[in-house]
Amino acid sequence: MPPNATAGGQSITDSLLSAAATAAAESEQNPTKLQQDSTGVLFECDAETIDGGLVKDIVSMKKADRRKLKLVWRNIIAFGYLHLAAVYGAWLIFTSAKWQTIVLAFALYVVSGLGITAGAHRLWAHRSYKAKWPLRVLLVIFNTVAFQDAAYHWARDHRVHHKYSETDADPHNATRGFFFSHIGWLLCKKHPEVKAKGKGVDLSDLRADPILMFQKKHYFILMPLACFILPTVAPMYFWGESFVNAWFVATMFRWCFILNVTWLVNSAAHKFGGRPYDRFINPSENISVAMLAFGEGWHNYHHVFPWDYKTAEFGKYSLNLTTAFIDFFAKIGWAYDLKSVSPDIIKKRVKRTGDGTHATWGWGDKDQPKEEIDDAVITHKKSE
Repeated sequence: MPPNATAGGQSITDSLLSAAATAAAESEQNPTKLQQDSTGVLFECDAETIDGGLVKDIVSMKKADRRKLKLVWRNIIAFGYLHLAAVYGAWLIFTSAKWQTIVLAFALYVVSGLGITAGAHRLWAHRSYKAKWPLRVLLVIFNTVAFQDAAYHWARDHRVHHKYSETDADPHNATRGFFFSHIGWLLCKKHPEVKAKGKGVDLSDLRADPILMFQKKHYFILMPLACFILPTVAPMYFWGESFVNAWFVATMFRWCFILNVTWLVNSAAHKFGGRPYDRFINPSENISVAMLAFGEGWHNYHHVFPWDYKTAEFGKYSLNLTTAFIDFFAKIGWAYDLKSVSPDIIKKRVKRTGDGTHATWGWGDKDQPKEEIDDAVITHKKSE
């Protein structure tokens, strides 16, 4: 049984089969096809092999059909304005914005980033740890500041992304190219398969969270306040910032920046970097994305073991701020049941499907090359 799996628990595959049976008329998918089309695991109980993988060959399934995209001009215009406004905001940072406004923009970037990484992603999408209500309230506030849709919808789409990774059912299918997986998927209509497969994903755990449902119900009241109005009004009220600086720096630049950082996980981290855990999938280990996205760039590991709360083999805080955040709240009792993967399971997977770029586990590791040992420089040797 894979690490952290619980005997008798309902797997996401079972959930898909159950939900699909009732949604077949709408989705035009049958339960067997939902299972056959899966190209990834979502929770630990999804795994079909001891090292967290699937037994079928998924390489040939990762593709995109040729179709004419239906553009959504409202989104194209909105995101076009956002990026132009962000460029102007970047110029204002160096020319006229007060230092307090710049500090606020950075603080909101951190807050909104954690609302995505620790909240929508690791807590709600993957259930990689559990959180008591005070932490869930905090994360919902952070997530609302981020404005990347309600956490309920974010988690739903992300579950579909993992379960049908890099197929037409993947909302930001990376096989369609860098631009599509970065922002293009938001500028056109969803592929019908995204909606069809999404109807089969079990979201009962999300619906059972009253805090999450409160955000979903009141999102279009809470989001404008948290993302746009308060970040603009606060600098003007508390330190006399101009409206132009407050709007273009603390609001537009900050929001555009965190959006692009999140999108880099879908684009750059699916293209650039090594694949030490599974060479047969596109998600990669990308240190640059990890730094900007608070630890979300170790993407090859994450797609292999998505239930690990660290989203990485190693929990080094300097490259994984989200892990530090979760660990802090675990120490004070607000976060608990943190899931991770045993070193033995990781080793098995690295040896079976890795691309050979995984570092050895330390000096004297049986996989360490003899020439590396012979050529090593050892100083301050203990005298015989």
